[in-house]
Amino acid sequence: MGVDVDVVLYMKQPPDRAALERIVADLEDPVEDLVRKDSLFKKLELDPDDYVGAPDAVIDLLVERKALLQRPLLVKKGKAIIGRPKDRVGEFLS
Repeated sequence: MGVDVDVVLYMKQPPDRAALERIVADLEDPVEDLVRKDSLFKKLELDPDDYVGAPDAVIDLLVERKALLQRPLLVKKGKAIIGRPKDRVGEFLS
């Protein structure tokens, strides 16, 4: 698409609390969507309802458990989205 991007390998260089706060502030999706509800989430016996509309709870969780960060996450000019489904990516970057 000819777009210049910075790729962040979040497992090697996870976003800190301040970065997550900026992402949450700019997020166009529901904040709870930043959390992957995968096997780790279930293994930890977390309740998805605890994160609905709860930015502080989402940030606390993602600071502690970086593997639960939903991806891909795209940030551009004060806006952020989760790149799922992937057809959202092209529209966001254009």
